[in-house]
Amino acid sequence: MDWNSAQYLKFDRERTQPAIDLVNRITVDRPKKIIDIGCGPGNSTQVLHNRFPDSYILGVDISENMISAAKERCPGLDFKVCDVSKDLSDLDTDYDIVFSNACLQWVPEHRRLLKNLLDLLNKNGVLAVQIPMNYNEPIHRIIVELAASEKWKEYFPYPRVFHTLSQSEYFDLLSEISGEFSMWDTVYYHVMKSHNEILEWYRGTGLRPYLACLSDDKKAEFEDDVMEKLIQQYPRQKNGSIIFRFPRFFFIAHP
Repeated sequence: MDWNSAQYLKFDRERTQPAIDLVNRITVDRPKKIIDIGCGPGNSTQVLHNRFPDSYILGVDISENMISAAKERCPGLDFKVCDVSKDLSDLDTDYDIVFSNACLQWVPEHRRLLKNLLDLLNKNGVLAVQIPMNYNEPIHRIIVELAASEKWKEYFPYPRVFHTLSQSEYFDLLSEISGEFSMWDTVYYHVMKSHNEILEWYRGTGLRPYLACLSDDKKAEFEDDVMEKLIQQYPRQKNGSIIFRFPRFFFIAHP
């Protein structure tokens, strides 16, 4: 499943705001080394650089397309391809900040993963993470229910696996593996001009695993079915705009 940096960046400002909010909660004094896990096209890495301009920052991502876009966006920073779901032995273990914005929902085994990420920190470091928590929102339910419907289920023989834990499970896990942590969530109310903008947003993220299973003609048909339900579930406001709620979950943890 390939990532498309251009599609992802169609909503650059909205996707970057949670990274800004998370960075502003980090209180590490003069960090020397920072790693951005799942840096994507470099928007979150740029946020880190703006906040900590004197720090060495490395951005890593599984997608070569995203890394290429990040290098073009932030030519003065370091980036490399890295699959954090596998062995992290080629990464340093003395980072002051391990940062991840809207990435870990794609990575399995969070119990092992978060322990591995904490192990990348020095003893005074901080792990800062943001994960989308939009599973109860209409757009997510629409896609999941359509994929399981009689019309479409034959095209998706292997149901999508969601790796994200619940807030309660993250609390218990962080209680076990970290010395101190804090958790919070925020609902962002993005303003969309049309229902097609919501579809465009999800083409860059949540729709990708489903569209990857379909031929071009079936992709268009599936999107048409999604659009029909989007119009029903997301009413227009008096001025014609559409409110697109997007809940996100945050935590900061220390070794």
